[in-house]
Amino acid sequence: MEDDERHPLNDKPGRSPANRSLERGIEILRAFRQGSELLANGDLAERTGLSRATVSRLTQTLVGAGMLQQDTAQRAYRLAPAVLSVAHAMRSGSSVLAVAAPKMRALAERERINVGLAAPDRDEMVYLESIRYARRHAFRNVVSGQRVPMELTSLGRAYLAVAPEARRQTLLAVFCQRRGARWPQLAAEIEEARHSVRVHGYCAAAWQPEVVAISVPLPLTPAIYSLNVSMLTSETPDTVVQRLSSSLLKLAREILGDLAASEAKSEWP
Repeated sequence: MEDDERHPLNDKPGRSPANRSLERGIEILRAFRQGSELLANGDLAERTGLSRATVSRLTQTLVGAGMLQQDTAQRAYRLAPAVLSVAHAMRSGSSVLAVAAPKMRALAERERINVGLAAPDRDEMVYLESIRYARRHAFRNVVSGQRVPMELTSLGRAYLAVAPEARRQTLLAVFCQRRGARWPQLAAEIEEARHSVRVHGYCAAAWQPEVVAISVPLPLTPAIYSLNVSMLTSETPDTVVQRLSSSLLKLAREILGDLAASEAKSEWP
């Protein structure tokens, strides 16, 4: 991404210079991912596509704003505690999480499975909540804020099944460019998941060894969420679907119903 270009998955053209500076600053913050505590200006330039001069200016601004901390010995930057405070404000203020989390925990405890809620961010899905109660422990520990690939996961495919058509086509083009020779097979799987959501209300995927996940879309305003259940098992995806799909669909209906009732109550004169 050159300095004068927008990210291909940003929607709105025609930003003012001030807005472009803000957008570039957000790109700097986005560059920090799990496992990358410290990033130097060169790392940030490589990850964002911005020039080193632009990155140097933005990192100093973000340090002054309290969003980054500078490690002078390492000549690098880390996210500041204020970023965590913003994330906490998002979670604690989310009406969707307030309704969904207790119901998700109840299902996870009852079935001894993992239950997650995620939302799209560009071409990835971000977990808003992940409750882990599987009988067997997976090799990875999924936590709130963790990102997973949209095109590979049931969470992402459930979102793609109901995403606005223009957005879906833009995302498919990104995946096609990224996956190369593997794309035709993935495209067929995404289309199969779309059909499954349309017919059954859910889709399944097993993109990691012995991990089977089933997801349903939660189309809300203004965002579309995805809800999933998963477990580490040697059973076939069909067996897991037969056992858990009805519980997942019931959970989704309960969440949507309670959110609708809460919204109607708040609008009552």
